[in-house]
Amino acid sequence: MKRSRLLFVVGIFTVTVLFFFTGAAPDGVYKIIPGYFADPNRMWTKTPLDEGSESKPYLPEILLEQRAIQRARHDKQILFGDTHVHTTNSADAFMYSLPMMHGASGAYPPAYACDYARFISQLDFFFLTDHAESFVPKQWRDSIESVRQCNRLAGDPLNPDLVAFIGWEWTQVGGTAETHFGHHNVLFKDDNPELLPTRPIAAAGVGVATVAARSSSARQSALLGILDPRHRDYYASYNDWIMQMASVPPCELGIRSPDLPPDCFETVATPGQLFGKLDEWGFDNIVVPHGTAWGFYSPPNSNWTHQLTKENHDEQRVGLIEVYSGHGNSEPFRDFAARVKDEEGDWICPEPQENYLPSCWRAGEIIRDRCLLEISATEECDARAIRARQNFVNVDGIYGHMTVPGATAADWIDSGQARDIFLPAFNYRPKKSVQYGLAISNLKDPMNPLRNRWGFVASTDTHSARAGHGFKQIHRLHNTDATGVRDPFWGKVFSSTAKLSGYAAESLSADEIDPGAAKLFASEFERATSFLSVGGIAAVHSVGRDREAIWDAMKRREVYGTSGARILLWFDLIDLEVLHPMGSVVASKSNPTFQVKALGSYKQLPGCPQYVVEQLRRQHLEKMSLGECYHPSKERYEIIRIEVVKILPQNFHGEKVAPLIDDKWRVFDCMPSIDGCVVTFTDSEFVDQGRDAVYYVRALEEPVPTINGNNLRVNFDSNSQSVQSDGCFGDYRIDSSDDCLEMASQRAWSSPIFVDFK
Repeated sequence: MKRSRLLFVVGIFTVTVLFFFTGAAPDGVYKIIPGYFADPNRMWTKTPLDEGSESKPYLPEILLEQRAIQRARHDKQILFGDTHVHTTNSADAFMYSLPMMHGASGAYPPAYACDYARFISQLDFFFLTDHAESFVPKQWRDSIESVRQCNRLAGDPLNPDLVAFIGWEWTQVGGTAETHFGHHNVLFKDDNPELLPTRPIAAAGVGVATVAARSSSARQSALLGILDPRHRDYYASYNDWIMQMASVPPCELGIRSPDLPPDCFETVATPGQLFGKLDEWGFDNIVVPHGTAWGFYSPPNSNWTHQLTKENHDEQRVGLIEVYSGHGNSEPFRDFAARVKDEEGDWICPEPQENYLPSCWRAGEIIRDRCLLEISATEECDARAIRARQNFVNVDGIYGHMTVPGATAADWIDSGQARDIFLPAFNYRPKKSVQYGLAISNLKDPMNPLRNRWGFVASTDTHSARAGHGFKQIHRLHNTDATGVRDPFWGKVFSSTAKLSGYAAESLSADEIDPGAAKLFASEFERATSFLSVGGIAAVHSVGRDREAIWDAMKRREVYGTSGARILLWFDLIDLEVLHPMGSVVASKSNPTFQVKALGSYKQLPGCPQYVVEQLRRQHLEKMSLGECYHPSKERYEIIRIEVVKILPQNFHGEKVAPLIDDKWRVFDCMPSIDGCVVTFTDSEFVDQGRDAVYYVRALEEPVPTINGNNLRVNFDSNSQSVQSDGCFGDYRIDSSDDCLEMASQRAWSSPIFVDFK
């Protein structure tokens, strides 16, 4: 009897345990687990391995007509789109979607990008651009099919409500400045699988942004499914996907890309090699560099120069550049550097400037302060500070901060950051800025100099399929890529495998640090979340709404980018009453005259238009956007200022670049007007200077509260030295309702007009 009773109790206990750890028990049972959080809508029921489906649209007939009327000029209208959209088919996006991550809300497969663009942001077009480094063959095929289905639902192909394009991100990261080319989006015109490569072409090596290596070593611990049994299947699907990636064999070298089997993993190391592979396919494509000044992955001293060569430069293919995204602004050049060389050619740490505190300098200050607390010997502590600065600059890659053991995000204050740039990219690399790229020339062949002639686009670079989500400055955790652990419990779990050096009052040399042991770069990852915004948007001046018209506008560079607001912008060169639009190349022997017209974006109403609410399931609408959509009122923001930038490309080898960039060559204040702001100006110096010039404009709206508008929220002392930061982190330390708002002017960047001196 006792034995039977014991077996019964053991049986009940076993069943209860199994019931508990399968995640099938009532939700309240799991409150006993540390790190529990409510999930009433069961956000993680489906995984990114589930394809999802697009919602069938019904858009009011007058909607497209209203868009055309509001944005038309002459024979063209302005269309808005997003050229850089990730879904949870990208490994980093999958990682950020795990239940333990603060603000995560489950999977966002490609179908969500279509629904979001059509209903929530109400775009005219978007490009799906997941990381090539984390694709498996089935995902590439599914992504193409999702784009095709999105287009099937768009109505008349000549007048669709939305055009979906596909491409991929080539996520190259060099360990040193000399081997670094950076991230590029490869965009294609067609959605027909027969007019697309069989597989994406990835960057050789492991790109930082892909997070997961294509090997079993990248799997998450099975412990996560035990600690969070309600979501064990989701964690398991991540590991399943990692193993799918690991099972794809590398492509054989030396074989033409179209002749390779469809299920191998193809990589190239340089832009030139990528161009060669794309040429083998023969399909029309555009390659767009992006996030160029973003120092999160770009080594110190990264530069455009070694990319502006015959091998790695293609003016026709690389006709556009992403000037701004949700990962920050890469437009302006500033004359500072993370490290410089002395007369002997050795790296040294530069002194602080008013607009820049080098991280190497701050490393010395951190070590000095620690030393003084420990031994109070000024001479010895000064010597340690000098060594700390040198140890930092001796690191060629992005891991210099690891030479200061145990340093926190607060310790670094705002070191490495551009202080006087609108929403700058993190750890700003000025020689990879757009302005620097437009100013340099390769003059090895003086009769045929190589130059970058880019049109400008902006994008979200969203990792949650939220194409064009910059229409409202709300919901920071949902509308930006800021992320981190959900609470202290998950923080301990997440960092348990990191092997970081403990606190010390002496810095480490380059050969003493272990970059592979860092968990998402520790303090740098935390600081970077203060530089993530809701993202930008691309605009095209198009003769129609169809695929061909949009693509043609991009190819002729008649495009511009904004920080998210749907500003209307025209920028033309006037030549005998003929208008040469933005993106044009004009040869002239007379002083050029330009005209700018800008209209502010519509102020937004709360919520969503009624037709959206009626068509989407409440849970679907809530998951995608927390019930907020692009919902314009009839009132526009005022354009307050037009800024004109003039750049003179280098004329001889070694010509100093900084004097060639006039960031605010002309500034025009705008008076309030229902017609927007219209400005006409002439360059009276062009003929006298006798050299080629590049012109573009920025149109600035009246300031509005802006997410992360003050980045690290730094306090300065009476000597203008930074003394304290209050970072807007992505983890539990910042309340999910805190959008970290600061007043800033949303803006649009026109594509340049290139005027060659005849």
